[in-house]
Amino acid sequence: MGREALVCATVGGESAEGRALLESTELILRGAWRRRWPVDALAAVRVEQDALVFEVDDTTVQLALGVAEAAAWARRIATPPPSLASKLGVSAAAPAFVCGPLDDAPLVQALHGATTTDPTRATQLVAVVADDAGLAAALAQFSRLPAARHAWLVYPKGRAAAPGDGAIRAAMRAAGHADSKSCAVSERLTATRYSRR
Repeated sequence: MGREALVCATVGGESAEGRALLESTELILRGAWRRRWPVDALAAVRVEQDALVFEVDDTTVQLALGVAEAAAWARRIATPPPSLASKLGVSAAAPAFVCGPLDDAPLVQALHGATTTDPTRATQLVAVVADDAGLAAALAQFSRLPAARHAWLVYPKGRAAAPGDGAIRAAMRAAGHADSKSCAVSERLTATRYSRR
């Protein structure tokens, strides 16, 4: 989750009150200001008195957050977000067994060099669920992994997705699994991690 605060924002010398949100990839101003900036576009990020100050699009922006909160926001901006591989917990030393169609570029990149074809060596399952058959295959594969392992189910975002989040969660819970974490995979896909109860 991101950080959120009511602020007095000064953008290019003009001030107004509103709400600021710091997400993993962007900073958003709402209210009188309606702005969105990618976090990686923010330059010269610093704390001045009680404000977070940065440069973006040749404009100086100040967000009056208070000293402690401004420092926390500055640290968050300076810290790059974790990679998808890190979020999924996969690496060459902690490989995943993969089932389902692997055709999403960010997921392919995250799993590069971090998979195994031997389910007994896998630290987890990464199952790409594109349809009901994919969900059934994920459940079957998960039952074959050693009991201490968990599974990431990767599926399309949005209400039109079938099976969507609700159907996947219901099927996994009915099979005795509990969801414990979720993360965005790409613009198109999201993922939820399940463990055995």
